[in-house]
Amino acid sequence: MLMLVLGAPTKPQAVDPAADKAAVYQAALDYVEGVYEVNPAKIEKSVHPNLTKYGFMRRPTGEYAPGQMTYQQLLGVAASWNKDGKRDLSIKKVEVLDVLDQTAVAKVTAQWGIDYMQLAKYDGQWKIINIIWQTHPVAR
Repeated sequence: MLMLVLGAPTKPQAVDPAADKAAVYQAALDYVEGVYEVNPAKIEKSVHPNLTKYGFMRRPTGEYAPGQMTYQQLLGVAASWNKDGKRDLSIKKVEVLDVLDQTAVAKVTAQWGIDYMQLAKYDGQWKIINIIWQTHPVAR
């Protein structure tokens, strides 16, 4: 028998699809607003400390450079990225792509690019656990 243990088990929660979808949406919104509003508390609320964030930033040459970010680094970004208030924050879209009773997938379109995120329910709270992202693609 093969068993994979990733952390402490979570207790079964009552299933309310509409409430779960709203909570997934709010977690993704808190993530983008945490960075936009220089508010790391929103990151702490919506992102699991075991976050894995991997992405591709387009260089001026047009090539993509891969990179990783930890939870602690994300908190640092949220504390400083828009500290001067000069970023264009008009791009903000959250889409909930799928919600099950324990896992979910969402998409965030932000100033920096597009984030696809996986969320999981921990003790009744939806938390972002994985993100793959890239800067906005070149218009075709």
